[in-house]
Amino acid sequence: MGNFTLGFKALFRIWSDDVFAQKISALIEGNESQQAAPAPQIPTAPAPQITPSVSVAPTPRKKEQARSEALTLLSVLQRESRLVDFLKENIASYSDEQIGAAVRGVHKDASAVIARMFEIEPLRAETEGASVDVPEGFDPAQFRLVGNIPERAPFRGKLTHAGWRATKSEVPEWTGREESALVIAPAEVELS
Repeated sequence: MGNFTLGFKALFRIWSDDVFAQKISALIEGNESQQAAPAPQIPTAPAPQITPSVSVAPTPRKKEQARSEALTLLSVLQRESRLVDFLKENIASYSDEQIGAAVRGVHKDASAVIARMFEIEPLRAETEGASVDVPEGFDPAQFRLVGNIPERAPFRGKLTHAGWRATKSEVPEWTGREESALVIAPAEVELS
């Protein structure tokens, strides 16, 4: 560590002191006795005192995820509630009663997945229809303004939806093969 500190100090002094730079050059070339003629002494500011920071080994790069949490969540919703099957089905030919019966099962099972993986609560405590102030510089992730929007904040309006926020998120990490990272549901094969 001592040589590192010395080298670091020498580097900065070489940049600011020509005579010192010539001496170092002669040393490096192995000709210490044959120094270049000294340059005229020009008063210079003292070399800056640099305190080297502790060298820290670079943090190993985290392996990039082969699969996003969104795909993992979609996969779980498909596996446990058949949500993707329901959404991809053309329901135009089914009666309202048939659709309603299918929705009950998907709703119950998808709700159970969401309850297990997340804790979700309303973003705003006010009831829908209540008057709400939106401050200047508001976060657009927390407020979506609709209707007749004035040019300048603060805004005052009626709450039409309280919003949602997660207070817990426990989406399982993908542990499958990289070539299957985009698979939402495996193909099912019945053997006889």
